[in-house]
Amino acid sequence: MPVKIRLQRHGKKGKPFYWIVAADARSKRDGKYLDKIGTYNPNTNPATIDLDVDGAVKWLQNGAQPTDTAKAILSYKGAMLKNHLVGGVRKGALTEEQAEEKFQAWVAEKEAKINAKVEGLSKEEADAKAKAFEAEVKVNEERAAAAKEVEEATIKAAADAKAAEAAANAEPVEEKGAESIDDAQNAASEEA
Repeated sequence: MPVKIRLQRHGKKGKPFYWIVAADARSKRDGKYLDKIGTYNPNTNPATIDLDVDGAVKWLQNGAQPTDTAKAILSYKGAMLKNHLVGGVRKGALTEEQAEEKFQAWVAEKEAKINAKVEGLSKEEADAKAKAFEAEVKVNEERAAAAKEVEEATIKAAADAKAAEAAANAEPVEEKGAESIDDAQNAASEEA
C-alpha cells in the first residue's frame, strides 16, 4: 500500500483549513487517512502550521511520499531536515547529539526569521493605521473649515438681510420726506 503525506481540506468555501495526513494514495482527498500529522491554516499571515515533526519523520522513514505542497510544508517546519539528519545518524556520519544540535540550531534560526517577519508585518500594519488616522484627521479638519465657512457665510447673509430689511424700512420714510420736499419746492415755485 503506497502511503502519501498530503493535505486534507477542511474549513468553508473561501476559507480553507487543511489537515496534514498520512493516507493511502488510493483514498479520496478528504477520505480515510492513516494518521493525522498536523494542521495548516493559510488564512493567517504568516500561515499557521502545527506539525508533529517526529510523526512526519516516522512516516518518511517508513517510505511515505509527500505531495509537492506537503513537502514544502515539511521543509518549512524542518521535518525534511530532521529526516535527512536521522539518515546520517543511521549511516554513522553523525551522532544523535550532533544531529539534534544541528536541528535545534536550524529551528532557532527559522523562528528568528518568522518573528522578524511578524514584527515587520505588525509595523507595516501600525504604519498603515497611522497614515489612515492622519488622513482622517485631515479630512475632519477640512470638513470643520468648510462648515465654519458656511456658518460665517450664513451669518453674513443674515446680517446683510437684516441690513437690507432695515434699509427697506428706512427708504419709505425718505421717500415720503423726498415727496414732501418736492411738494414744498413745487409749491414754492408756484408761488413765485
